[in-house]
Amino acid sequence: MLFDSHAHIDSEQFDHDRDLVIRRAQLNDISYIMNPGADFESSERAVALAEKYDFIYAAVGVHPHDVETMDDQMLASLKTMAQKEKVKAIGEIGLDYYRDLSPRTLQKKWFVAQLRLAKALDMPVIIHDRDANDDVLRLLKEEQAFETGVLMHCFSGSKELARQYVALGAYISIAGPLTFKNARKAVEVVETVPVERLMIETDSPYLTPEPFRGKRNESMYVKYVCQKMADIKGISYEQLAEITLNNAKAYFKIE
Repeated sequence: MLFDSHAHIDSEQFDHDRDLVIRRAQLNDISYIMNPGADFESSERAVALAEKYDFIYAAVGVHPHDVETMDDQMLASLKTMAQKEKVKAIGEIGLDYYRDLSPRTLQKKWFVAQLRLAKALDMPVIIHDRDANDDVLRLLKEEQAFETGVLMHCFSGSKELARQYVALGAYISIAGPLTFKNARKAVEVVETVPVERLMIETDSPYLTPEPFRGKRNESMYVKYVCQKMADIKGISYEQLAEITLNNAKAYFKIE
């Protein structure tokens, strides 16, 4: 009934109880989980988990924090990995000017390279954008990424920026911060974006929603994001769950 469109189940924070976390997700009506990579090794782990569990799918890619590790050989290896049956997107990729853990020139170089990989494979992308709104949008337009699909993961921008993305055909995914008391911007985004363009996610083990804020996040908590979004949209929890599940299935081409 629920699709957690972004969860790092491969994270070392789940090493001691991963099977239990996955079982709890199933017991809490999680029908699908998308597990994106953040570097080459986590992409490999994401694929392995997707091949082990029927309801988990993978995306492969290198996060802007880790692009200093990238070279052409790694890009070629990602291409090979991306063609596996359970891999449904390239991600998470993008730009991060908040932490700036990699030089911005390298961030942009390998963001573009991975966008071109997705285009060559006719695959959608999962985008990380932190304090880099202008460059992310510009590069997505320049590389014609919207033709194969753009999902703005854990969207933290303004309602005006969300409108621009929706007009270009993108999807907007919302995470646990929507449930926080100071979540004015996120609420405005949900109010603005048509429900047919929304997804829900945990970004676990990060960004745990209320009432568990401060603890490790996991996929079963996506229901709290679903409930808050349903309240904002003025529809039932069941309706919101079904719509966002169908949105994610369509985006990731899951039958």
